[in-house]
Amino acid sequence: MNAVLEARLRRPIRELPGELISQIAAGEVVERPASVVRELLDNAIDAGARQIVVRLVGGGVRAIGIEDDGDGIAAAELPLALRRHATSKIASLAELEGVATLGFRGEALAAIASVAELSLASRTADAAHATRLDARSGELQPTARGVGTTVEVRELFFNTPARRKFLKTEATELAHCLEAVRRQAIVRPDIAFSVWHDGKAVANWNRSTLPVRTGDVLGAEFIAHSRLVGVDLGGLSIAGRAGTPESARGRADLQYVFVNGRHVRDKLIAHAVRAAYDDVLHGGRHPAYLLYIEVAPERVDVNVHPAKTEVRFRDSREVHEAVRKAVQAALAVAVVGATGAEGADPVSADWGQARPEPDRAATWATQRPLAWPASVLRAAEPMPSFWARDWGAPSPADGDAVPAASVAGAGSSTDWPLGRAIAQVAGTFVLAENAAGLVIVDMHAAHERVVYERLKADLAGQAPAVQPLLIPATFAATAAEVATAETSADALRALGLDLAPLAAGTLALRSVPAALAGGDVVELARSVLAEFAELGASSALERARDQLLSTMACHGAVRANRQLTIDEMNALLRDMERTERADQCNHGRPTWRQITLRELDQLFWRGR
Repeated sequence: MNAVLEARLRRPIRELPGELISQIAAGEVVERPASVVRELLDNAIDAGARQIVVRLVGGGVRAIGIEDDGDGIAAAELPLALRRHATSKIASLAELEGVATLGFRGEALAAIASVAELSLASRTADAAHATRLDARSGELQPTARGVGTTVEVRELFFNTPARRKFLKTEATELAHCLEAVRRQAIVRPDIAFSVWHDGKAVANWNRSTLPVRTGDVLGAEFIAHSRLVGVDLGGLSIAGRAGTPESARGRADLQYVFVNGRHVRDKLIAHAVRAAYDDVLHGGRHPAYLLYIEVAPERVDVNVHPAKTEVRFRDSREVHEAVRKAVQAALAVAVVGATGAEGADPVSADWGQARPEPDRAATWATQRPLAWPASVLRAAEPMPSFWARDWGAPSPADGDAVPAASVAGAGSSTDWPLGRAIAQVAGTFVLAENAAGLVIVDMHAAHERVVYERLKADLAGQAPAVQPLLIPATFAATAAEVATAETSADALRALGLDLAPLAAGTLALRSVPAALAGGDVVELARSVLAEFAELGASSALERARDQLLSTMACHGAVRANRQLTIDEMNALLRDMERTERADQCNHGRPTWRQITLRELDQLFWRGR
């Protein structure tokens, strides 16, 4: 061991061979066959392709072929295309800071060629024939193909066997490749995509509209169980769909975020979405969502990682707040399908029909109550402006929005989405009859949501009741926690926390919100400080206050086994119809269920 260490210490500094440099760089770009597919799709889309064919052999390990009908590459430029940091996308720092293409680093082809056998065949519109380039030999020769480019990649990692051993089974690698194509298909419905594996067609998406493509790729179930997201703040727009809390999944496998048309994995956005679901998601479930974020190119840095799946926003807190509030606004539009099709979501049903979208940016807090007729809840597919520029915005459909109906003035149970109360079961559930059939309401869960939303409205901007601690709770704190406590002292007091440094590395908590005085106050303080440090005082203050009010609402809601009069039951139903997010309690559990007349008939075999 000492001899080996001594030999290493005596090694002189020297330049690495060019091939080894390329292979090291390839490790950042090419992780598996799906990485190759993603990079080549980016190039095809940047070239203006309208149709892309992906051909795979052995899950993409043995061969990957990408054919497009884009602009093509001039024969004289083919050798240059395989050199590192050679690109047509940017030529200056100013262009890098405002880059609008998917690719721009000029690394992909060189990286792939260093760990696989690669060939390029391309033809431009003014060329008499296509030209093929073999990356290994550098040989150029005429070949036959139409305008566009074909990239063939064979035997991935053949010269780095250790990397190849880390690859998974053929089926797993194929699944990752398909997912890479799906991500591009979702955001570019103007392009036709087809995927072949071992000579068999495994996926095909024709050119279509955005809502049709979304349904084709993500499935009709996602459309049926999601709400429209749409807001334009001027310089920052957010569109897409957010899954209902009830459709949340056990895995975070149906979450797509695109920034200026680029698929990204961004922790900031993921945290913002999760925050929007804070008081409607049950347990450790994961929401499904599809978000398109458009921001001025100079306000987002895409040159963060060679794989281009990470971005950095100039004003990250602005983006966080915008995403959180946009998703919250979408979830606040709860739909009671009492007068429409059984179990149908009017918003989802008409997603393909363009209708005027309300300006939610102007009034975040103003949401449609449950009592509004189904026709009011129909909304347009929000199309980001970068699509409208390229493909043309849809024309509004005929028909004006129907004004809100007054619940108080309704004359019969058919005018009430949740119907007329008829009984109470086991001191827990309220039974009601509406036009669609039978409604079952969990009275505690429903009342908890009503009380919670009322508390938020009544106490907006006000500090909660405070409980001074007879003996201050002291705890060891990091330098970051002490700094946050000092800089956010006013915001902490607004939340009911009197937290200040006691000595070096020690914080003292002298008061807490009265509703939480019996809990772990030190853990409460640490959690709030962590939120403040990550999101800033204003955002963290709002979230922490909501959690406090949720706890208060749970204690203040009507308890099980309490007998309610018919009038009290009806009052609860009417309150639900006027309350945002009344479909779930503060912990994400459903508050009511509809059993239709057809389902009742089926239970008793009526009509057979």
